[in-house]
Amino acid sequence: MARTRNIPARNKRRKRTLKAAKGYYGARSRQYKTALIAVERARANAYRDRKRKKREFRRLWITRINAACRMRDSKYSTFMNGLKKAGVEINRKMLSELAISDAEAFDRLVEKANAAL
Repeated sequence: MARTRNIPARNKRRKRTLKAAKGYYGARSRQYKTALIAVERARANAYRDRKRKKREFRRLWITRINAACRMRDSKYSTFMNGLKKAGVEINRKMLSELAISDAEAFDRLVEKANAAL
């Protein structure tokens, strides 16, 4: 009896990989072996960068808050400590938005933080 090879499954696997590599440059979108490597690396980078994105946004928010604090003769660390002692629970994303769009509200928060210290 002849040995069977699971051709439909192999073709399906190849088609899935080449479809994922659609739009890649040159052989990466046409040759299976090259496409397989490219798709694997792309998925690894995507997974890693989903985690990294969160870190980068937090860094951005902290930088914005620090810049806004320094314009008001304060520092980020003392400002955050003052907010914590004053019992103000607001996340860094919202603080950075306030610093950009609503200066008066941010001024009041800085005053409240300084009063708590």
